[in-house]
Amino acid sequence: MTTRTSGARRKSASASIGDGEIARVGEFLAQLQDRISEAIERVDGGARFVEDLWERPEGGGGRTRVLRDGAVFEQAGIGLSRVEGARMPPAATAQRPELAGRSWIAQGVSLVFHPRNPYVPTTHMNVRLFVARGDGAPVWWFGGGFDLTPFYPFDEDIRHWHQVAHDLTVPFGPRVYAEHKAWCDRYFHLRHRDETRGVGGLFFDDLNAWPFDRCFAYLRAVGEGFLDAYLPIVTRRKDLPYGERERDFQLYRRGRYVEFNLLWDRGTLFGIQSGGRTESILMSLPPLARWEYGYRPRRNSPEARLAEYLKPRDWLSELGP
Repeated sequence: MTTRTSGARRKSASASIGDGEIARVGEFLAQLQDRISEAIERVDGGARFVEDLWERPEGGGGRTRVLRDGAVFEQAGIGLSRVEGARMPPAATAQRPELAGRSWIAQGVSLVFHPRNPYVPTTHMNVRLFVARGDGAPVWWFGGGFDLTPFYPFDEDIRHWHQVAHDLTVPFGPRVYAEHKAWCDRYFHLRHRDETRGVGGLFFDDLNAWPFDRCFAYLRAVGEGFLDAYLPIVTRRKDLPYGERERDFQLYRRGRYVEFNLLWDRGTLFGIQSGGRTESILMSLPPLARWEYGYRPRRNSPEARLAEYLKPRDWLSELGP
């Protein structure tokens, strides 16, 4: 997969980086996990993250944190990992066959939060650095982004989410938001359903068209901007009353989240192919979900309204200031 960032094509090779640069990214990722964990515990107020440290036999490891049965979050998982291997797995070389056979290092933070209240959207965020080593200089690239999956959409929330996404990209070029927003719409698309997973956000991969420090700064902006985008939505919606109907619809739509993660998500596939820790890879799945054969929402119902939001749209223009 390739992209253009601020008009520049992704380079076929990137300038060399050393252990110092890799360590700097690792320090930021550890701090980011801590910051987000603390913020989510504060807004939830009813539960705390349980931390699980793990090691991977082939190399590396991580720390997985899961909050369960909270006042706001039915389950919230955030994982930090740094793993390495002797040969690139197929999911990592499908778009870059020239790197097949290289050793590699991957480090990142990934989270998925499943709120209890159906009016609070599910969300996902991931930021990562990948380094491939072998003949010649190491090849590196950054990737990541965040996206929002509402069950009962509020235009105010979607506007806020995309405004934060837009504003954090501005220092990196006038076209970055549009490019990475469109990439998010393409990536989080359930092809077998012909619908997006939610209302999108930002997504990027193979980012090394800029110098390392600028790419790293963009990764930091995305990672640090996530709470600014998400927490105001949680605060507005977490205490709204709901009933069995809304809960049933939430669980039904969570099934779509499961379908995407197991059928289409490259991160899930990479984790499995690289011998990653299964519990940490699949912590993104909701604790409860349901499927219903031939489900059709009642016409003109709040549930039917969701379909209007499951397609790429220019949210900032359509929803106004």
